[in-house]
Amino acid sequence: MAAYPFSDGTPLASQWPIPPQHFFDYELHMPNGSAGTYFYHSHVGFQAVSCSGPLIVEDKVPPYEVDGDLVVHIQELFNETDTTIEQGLQATPFVWSGETNGFIINGKTISNFGVTDQSSSQLAIIDIEPNSLYRVRFIGGHSLSYSALGVEDHTDLQVIEADGGYTKPHSTTFLQIGSGQRFSALLKSNTCNELKQSGKLDYYIQIESRERPSNTTNYAILRYNNSCMIPSDPSKSASNTTYPNRKPIALPPTVDGFLDYVLQPLYPNDFPSVSQVTRRVVLNVQQILDKYIIWKDSSVTWTADTNDSIPHTTPSQPYLVSLYKNQTAYTPSYSAAVKNGGLDPSTNTFPAKVGEVLEIVLQNIGAHAIDNETGGGLDVHPWHAHGEHYYDIGGGPGAFDPKVAEERLKGTEPVLRDTTMLFRYNATTQPNEKQGWRAWRLRVQQPGVWMIHCHTLQHMIMGMQTVWVFGDAEQVLAVPKADIEGYLTYGGDVYGNSSHAPDVVHFSELEGGI
Repeated sequence: MAAYPFSDGTPLASQWPIPPQHFFDYELHMPNGSAGTYFYHSHVGFQAVSCSGPLIVEDKVPPYEVDGDLVVHIQELFNETDTTIEQGLQATPFVWSGETNGFIINGKTISNFGVTDQSSSQLAIIDIEPNSLYRVRFIGGHSLSYSALGVEDHTDLQVIEADGGYTKPHSTTFLQIGSGQRFSALLKSNTCNELKQSGKLDYYIQIESRERPSNTTNYAILRYNNSCMIPSDPSKSASNTTYPNRKPIALPPTVDGFLDYVLQPLYPNDFPSVSQVTRRVVLNVQQILDKYIIWKDSSVTWTADTNDSIPHTTPSQPYLVSLYKNQTAYTPSYSAAVKNGGLDPSTNTFPAKVGEVLEIVLQNIGAHAIDNETGGGLDVHPWHAHGEHYYDIGGGPGAFDPKVAEERLKGTEPVLRDTTMLFRYNATTQPNEKQGWRAWRLRVQQPGVWMIHCHTLQHMIMGMQTVWVFGDAEQVLAVPKADIEGYLTYGGDVYGNSSHAPDVVHFSELEGGI
């Protein structure tokens, strides 16, 4: 989703966090073609575990005509406070957050923990009509787990959207979805005859964790209204206060490369060929195990917590603010970055010129342990880009090979995405060995400071974030400093509170604005 320079929400990259008891008015630019499924969420620490919600951009004339529009918003439950989890992940010795204690769908789940709002301690019920066509928007507001999801006795899900971009219909019996990902699927509800044959009006939506040490399963209920006059049978009704006695759906294990190479754009999207690529940047993704544990991306590990004593890159203020205050010191060197695999070593940022076509490769590497005994671990990562959608050109096992990648692309039509999965293909490998890659092509068009990061919250806190500067200083700092002074200090006048309204800056109206 396109955002204005100080409205991207990434603290210590593009803007200050919103102070306690303050609010901030976000201004988003929604050009033609941006209609789709998004979600808002905090980018501070572990807050996004609960601070998130659907954000739907509607079409004037949708390309798919449906009878109804449904949302399945997925979150996770942890039995610790945000503060405890953050402190543990940044502690020496390292303290893991623990695995998820369950999924939450549309704000509801069944939990053994103390519940403040009893109305939320139940399974979500999603009401539908018989013999109707629905667009179901699945939103991955996960914190940690990759997941598989299916709908009982509704085995033809036609994927028509991925991450805010329409696709040609693609049939699948189930979905896999990671943190940050969104899919829309067409679901045809059962006819009255089908409902009478089954004798029931309730069907489970089942979600299970994947790629974690243990499997967690949760449910929601798809409930038909009884316009078909189905005789009541309590034994076939689903309770929203208990789980089913057995799993109604046999979901498969992880399908590596799920939906790779099969989704096609609904409209032409100007996919750049390999001959148009100006340069390739490889991010080597690796866990480093010491008394602490961090994630590095090509030697960079970036965190927003300035109190963190672990060797992360921890800027004292948002990078865009630093650029405005001291352009000379913070403008990254493009030439130095080109010589250094894309990374400017003086600022630890990745600069790019507007008009470039980058090929960005995410390379999974076996963990490196300081003791040389416990390394080799791998994980799956939902990688997300701010500022620009990219063309996802797939992935595969082992080490990235450009010839193999290009061969896999033959006959395909890559779609624009903003969050795709870096798979591991094996749970472990040899320390420092390459195992699993994902590649993108990105047209650099939007000047600004943007983050590219793993969307797993724990991994972000552990440093799995990179900062990219698109455009030269003149392009990035196009809005005059005098117009944006309120953004340059923590709690500036662009943040409102109970005593004063924010001094809102409308970037589209400023001379030189985007």
